[in-house]
Amino acid sequence: MSDSARQSALAAVVAALPSLDWIKEAPKVKRLSRDFHWFSPILKQQLEDKFAELAVRPRNEAELSAIVAACAKQRLPLNIRGGGTGNYGQLIPLHGGVIVDITRLNAIVAMRDGVVKAQAGIRLADIEAQTRPLGWELRCLPSTWRLATLGGLFGGGFGGVGSINYGPLAAPGNVLSIRVMTMEEQPRIITLNAPEALLLHHAYGSNGIVLEIELALAPCHQWIEHLDTFDDFAAAMAFADAIARSPGIVKRQVAVMAAPITDYFTDLADVLTPGQHAVISVIGSENDALMPGLVAEHHGRCALRFAAGEHDGHSLIEYCWNHTTLQALKVDKTLTYLQSAFAAEHYHQQVLEMEQRLSGEVLSHIEFLRDLNGNLTCSGLPLVRYSDETRLNAIMQTFRDNGVKINNPHVCQIEAGKQGRVSAEVVAVKRAFDPHNLLNPGKLRGWDIRDTLPEVNIPGITTITT
Repeated sequence: MSDSARQSALAAVVAALPSLDWIKEAPKVKRLSRDFHWFSPILKQQLEDKFAELAVRPRNEAELSAIVAACAKQRLPLNIRGGGTGNYGQLIPLHGGVIVDITRLNAIVAMRDGVVKAQAGIRLADIEAQTRPLGWELRCLPSTWRLATLGGLFGGGFGGVGSINYGPLAAPGNVLSIRVMTMEEQPRIITLNAPEALLLHHAYGSNGIVLEIELALAPCHQWIEHLDTFDDFAAAMAFADAIARSPGIVKRQVAVMAAPITDYFTDLADVLTPGQHAVISVIGSENDALMPGLVAEHHGRCALRFAAGEHDGHSLIEYCWNHTTLQALKVDKTLTYLQSAFAAEHYHQQVLEMEQRLSGEVLSHIEFLRDLNGNLTCSGLPLVRYSDETRLNAIMQTFRDNGVKINNPHVCQIEAGKQGRVSAEVVAVKRAFDPHNLLNPGKLRGWDIRDTLPEVNIPGITTITT
């Protein structure tokens, strides 16, 4: 589409829907076209000049449907935006078009014991504000839960706080169903139950517009947050492992940060000693009395301990997962990060080996979780002292050579971050729900090779034709 044709198409969409909340000012549209891709110096450079030409905030599902129909008619690309807290350029338009901010679609649709169904634009903190008084909380909570939306977690997230118990979001039983709108001139609404619903998970909104998500919940606890420090990384790792492995200790979060990561936590400087390794854990109040003895056994020191409402600063959750990277980048903008997955059979040994092998250049940050099969393991979000792309690739290869998987966070195509794996099923959903490739085009590499993929028939989805 030529520039003049694109401008005519954009004008036609606005003219067809004049009562909508359109955002036309270039600086505002550009801001809505951004996420936290700048965690990666590579993505920051690649995506610097990528943004939409128009943005809109639908007030309800009917307005969203009208936007979709109008954009489909004009063949305009469309990208869905939630809280904008993603790290891989998920929402950044590679081919311009329209950004749709869905944060006004933010209602709880239904709740019952152990289950919540909510619109995709609701912030995760607002879900818990309504479920906790009823005795339930989210099973998976990213460190950005105050801003992140449910749709953003589903479309671009992986795991988070609570994954030590329930695994990543994609683990069977966590996501129960979704409602999806197709990207067509006459949009259809389709409900998909798990496991088919997960074909739209972590697809960056490229193969369907997720309207609602139904999640299983966890019984809520009174949580106590801990930050314990250690002179020795191996001791910190052993302490965290002991908490993670204990079947009787109720926990929601266990993370290890190698020195000098906590030196970047400037808001906590008054309670931290420079150069210490640290463990952040979130423990049920019923087991909190066990912690001092366990800390002493591993020759550690309690630096901070508080329950909800007892501390004026951030929750310690906001120093975990990729908030660790954010806290560090506030101090040193030359840092970046990686995403690693250790083997469940020998994760402890792998962590210690990689810490020793790359110490100084790569700062270990370990998050404990259950994998898709329920095995205790850990993932890494290590900080990296960035020099150039060649060295960064060499570091990633060092992890791979030692049996540690890398999910590359310095690429913006979905499959490139997942070791190049193309899913015929994910592409088949896009064929059915977005036949003109208008949703976040360019992010799903499988679309470009769709004619080489096997034809699949997915329950609940229209039969795909080539």
